[in-house]
Order: sequence, then C-alpha cells, then structure tokens
Amino acid sequence: MSLADVVIYGLIYMVPIAPIAVFGIVYNFSSGAVALVYIVAAIAMVFSALSYREMALSFPIAGSAYSYVRYGINQFVGFLAGWAILLDYLLLPALLSVFAASAMTSLVPGLPAWIWIVVFVVMTAAINLRGITFTATMNKIFLIIQLLVLAVFVGWALVAVTQGKGHFSLDPLFRAETFSWSLVFGAIPIAALSFIGFDAISTLNEEAKGGGKTVSKATMIVLWLVTALFVIQVYIAAIFVPAGTVFAEGDDTNNAFYNLTGQVMAHWFQVVVTLTAALIALFANIMASNATSSRLVFSMARDRQLPKILAVVNSRTKAPANAMIFITGLSLIVGIVGVENPALLTSLVTFGALTAYILLHISVLVHFGARMQSRRIFVHWVSPTLGAAVLIYALWSASDNAKVVGLAWLAIGVLIAVYFRMTGRSLAQSDLDDTPVESPATGKSHVAPTITTYQER
Repeated sequence: MSLADVVIYGLIYMVPIAPIAVFGIVYNFSSGAVALVYIVAAIAMVFSALSYREMALSFPIAGSAYSYVRYGINQFVGFLAGWAILLDYLLLPALLSVFAASAMTSLVPGLPAWIWIVVFVVMTAAINLRGITFTATMNKIFLIIQLLVLAVFVGWALVAVTQGKGHFSLDPLFRAETFSWSLVFGAIPIAALSFIGFDAISTLNEEAKGGGKTVSKATMIVLWLVTALFVIQVYIAAIFVPAGTVFAEGDDTNNAFYNLTGQVMAHWFQVVVTLTAALIALFANIMASNATSSRLVFSMARDRQLPKILAVVNSRTKAPANAMIFITGLSLIVGIVGVENPALLTSLVTFGALTAYILLHISVLVHFGARMQSRRIFVHWVSPTLGAAVLIYALWSASDNAKVVGLAWLAIGVLIAVYFRMTGRSLAQSDLDDTPVESPATGKSHVAPTITTYQER
C-alpha cells in the first residue's frame, strides 16, 4: 500500500463524518460544548499519534499498541496492552453495525435492526476476505462520497445561517452557565470513538510500502485532516440546536444529526445524509474495522497469546482469514445483543483504546527515555507524559458502567497474562528479538526487528 492508500485507509477507518453517529450522545454529555470536546480530544490524540509515530519507526510490524508495548516494555505488559485494545477492536465492528442499523431503521422502520446488523457484518467480511488491495480500492470510492456529502452539508448550513435559521455562536466551544471540565472530559471517551483509527494505521506496517516511515507519516496527516473535519461539522450542527436542549434517550439521541438536517435543510437531504452515513461511511468503517481487528487478533495469535488457529493466513489473498471469520461471528453476537445500548458499547470501545494508549505512552517513556536515554525531550519525555495524564483523567471521568466493565476486562487480562507466565507461554525479552514472525502481506516468515539504540536509529 502506498502512502496515499494508507492515508485513505486511516481516513476511512476514522470516518470523515464520524461525529454524525454520536453527535446527540456527545451533545448531551457535554451540555452542548461539542466543538470543545472534539478539540480537547484531538489534543489528547496528538500526543498519542506522536507516540505511535515514534514506535512505528522503531518497530515496523503489525499489532499496533500490542506490538509496540511488547517491544517497548516487555511481553507481560504488551499482552495487557493488546488485551485492552482488544476490547476496542472486538466491539468496534459490532458498535458500528449498531449505528448503521439505527440509521437505516429511521428510514425503514418496519425492518428490525438485527437484520441490518447481519447484512452489514456479513457483507464487510466478504469484502475483506478478498484481500487488502481490493479493500483499498473500495475505500477510495467511499471516501470521495463522504467528502462530497460533507461539503454540501457545510455549504447548505452556511446558506441557512444567512436565512436566519441559525446564528454563529461560541456556545459549542464555551457556554459559561453550563461549562464544566468534568463534563468535557466525561464526553471525551465518547468523542474519542471518532478519533480511534490512527492506531489502526499501525497495523499496516507489514503491508505499507516503506513500512514504519510511511505509517508514521500517514498517522500525522490523517489526524490533522480529521480534526479539522470533525470540529467544523459538529460546530456547524450545534449552532442550529437551541440552548439548553437535551436529546431524549433512544432514537432522538442516536438520530439527532440526521433529524437536524431534515429540520434545517430538507427531508430529502436528511435521507441522503442517513444513507451516506449508514451505507457508505459506517459500512466502510465496519469494513476497515473488521480488517484491523482481525490483524490484531492475528498478531497476538502469531505470538501464541491467542489460539494458534487464528494466525492462519489465506494463501491466495494473504488475508488473516480465520481471524476475520472470528471477528465476524463475534460482531454478529455483540451487535444483536447490544443494539439497544449503543452508549455503553461506545464507552467500552473507547475505554479499551484509551487504556492501550496510556500503556503506549508509558512504553515510549521506558524505551526511548529510560532505555535509550533520548535527548528529544518533547517527543520522548513531555509528549507521552502529557498524553498519558490527559487520557487517565478522561477515563476517570467516564461513565461508571464503562469503568466497571472495563476494569473487569483488564482484571481478566491480568489473570490470563499471569497464567501465560506460569505455564511458560510468556517469552522473555531476550527471546523476543529473534522470534520468527509471519507477515499477512507475504505469508512468509521473517525475524522481528531487534531493538536498536536511539543513536543508531
């Protein structure tokens, strides 16, 4: 995959119109300060993106935070990072299917949501099983459609403002009577769902031309692009929402953005936005999420941290087929069961991702700071420290249900990691440097990169 392919993959995974699906949820959580939430979330993600960039340059292998923490700290903590982000990757395809099904049921109320979930999950899995090259081609088409619809929305909204339907205001950024940092940070785990995706780029280290260099460059490009797109669209949408509005739980919250376009613009455009979100944006995101999730499962299985059968690579398409089938089955179950509670699923997905990001920041401090004695103070010392601090506070501000389930998931991971160590399945760091690994892109084995000194790199 070229740099452009990787950037497009990242944009598709993060979804240029991602805030549409969670606009009502974030608006309620933040008491209307949606633009501020996305700005603060973007700042937190910049720190994480820098850490991903640095680790991708040193360890150009698949596995995302799992592989980086594994080589940056040790196998035990690496497994915990993989286990944490596994909560994100295992649930995200199902959550996106729930969002897409919710959008479609607003247009076709007679058809149960679970049917749409089955359709989306099965179709995206079928596309992914054809290989990454075919997926990249589909991504380009989906991206162009999303950007066109978003451009029409922004242009039409500006015209609506001139017609008196709304007015520019600082309320989406700051409203004195309702402002609270706890509210803003409490909404970040929800808003962060829109930003989760640059870490997915790191799973393409073995399939990108140029490896870690291409991935690291694409990571920063994607993050800056989506930040601008996210803040613009949520700000514009929020200026049409009356002050003090609280969207009712259920369809009113889930479909807040869609209903807004129908009220401010036209019903036919509401249909266009809904179809674009469900059949284009979310469908593409489910497809990218399925691909990324399967590659994490593949990477962990390849390292004997999950059942070996999940590490099988299809000889023709070079896709991790068994891992994809596993993710597909899990997505169907979780999606159908969790269709009535997207807010909890959203919190759980981001809880897992943000926990892994925190461990990633710590691995940067350990590897570059303590081990390599790096003199790049900001990138290897200040940035990971600030990034970890912001994310820890965001997790502390998350909903109680998300914290309970998330911590329970981590506790299970700790028990499994201890079991692996006691039974000899946890490798020592000295053994890791010469472990043969198989690439999903080529199907061939190669030796994982040895840890080089900071000066050598």
